[in-house]
Amino acid sequence: MATPEFVLALREKIGSAPLPLVGVTAVVFRGERVLLGRRADNGAWQPVSGIVDPGEEPADAAVRECLEEAGVVVRAERLALVQQIPRITHENGDQVDYLDLVFRCAWVSGDPHPADGELTEVGWYRLGELVEVDQTHVRKIALALAEDDPAQFLGGR
Repeated sequence: MATPEFVLALREKIGSAPLPLVGVTAVVFRGERVLLGRRADNGAWQPVSGIVDPGEEPADAAVRECLEEAGVVVRAERLALVQQIPRITHENGDQVDYLDLVFRCAWVSGDPHPADGELTEVGWYRLGELVEVDQTHVRKIALALAEDDPAQFLGGR
């Protein structure tokens, strides 16, 4: 995955110390299908995700990531889940604490394809075809599936 320039600049100052970042996950629906991609870095199947740029609205980041990674135009419809992901330590030792904002999105246009190299495969999958998707992502998809449910907040009160 390409590391944003602002993260590289911060890493020059703090080294591999824990860095809090805001991430987005875009759960995109087209009829009865959900958009999934296979990540180039670890081979996992999941919805499109990425990091919010400084000053960027999170919903706009979800829309941007879908176009950049999967070549599709989407519309963010609602916030489905807010969760703190347990600390991740990357292979180079960099530690990251992601606040993940999961958005339900609707497909607008475009045929999915690996657009920027972050995904090796991408396409539309029926909800019953999620056997290779980790349960954490299945949960995100399930929470985004309901059209009018309020966002879920994990953790404290």
